[in-house]
Amino acid sequence: MEGMFGMAAVWAERTSRRTLNHLHSQLGAAGLVAAVATAPGLAAVVDQHAAAVRDILAAGVEGSAAVAGVVLLAGYARGLLDHAREAGWRLTVPQGPESGPMDWLTVRLLAVCTLANSMDDPQYRQGFELELR
Repeated sequence: MEGMFGMAAVWAERTSRRTLNHLHSQLGAAGLVAAVATAPGLAAVVDQHAAAVRDILAAGVEGSAAVAGVVLLAGYARGLLDHAREAGWRLTVPQGPESGPMDWLTVRLLAVCTLANSMDDPQYRQGFELELR
């Protein structure tokens, strides 16, 4: 039985990584460049959102210590996107200052992309695991 659960965890992590990679390819790279080009202070706002998401995943999700961080992050992103689609929101990739200010959800998704990029860094993992305990 243990092997079966191990395979499920591997599958969940791979699926989650695909979700996060897709989000990053749609928004992450271009959005982060636009964020810095639009206003240097916006990069700090994205960092604040990333810290808030990290706190939500570490303290606000029951049983989060038993789930891989990438799975939690992808689930959070899917939840944001599902709720936004139901409300009629459409993803618009910022193209620079001419795009105007970014909405809350776009900034939050950029924060998710930032966290996803840093998840494989051993220092990030160590910090996240410490927060979960």
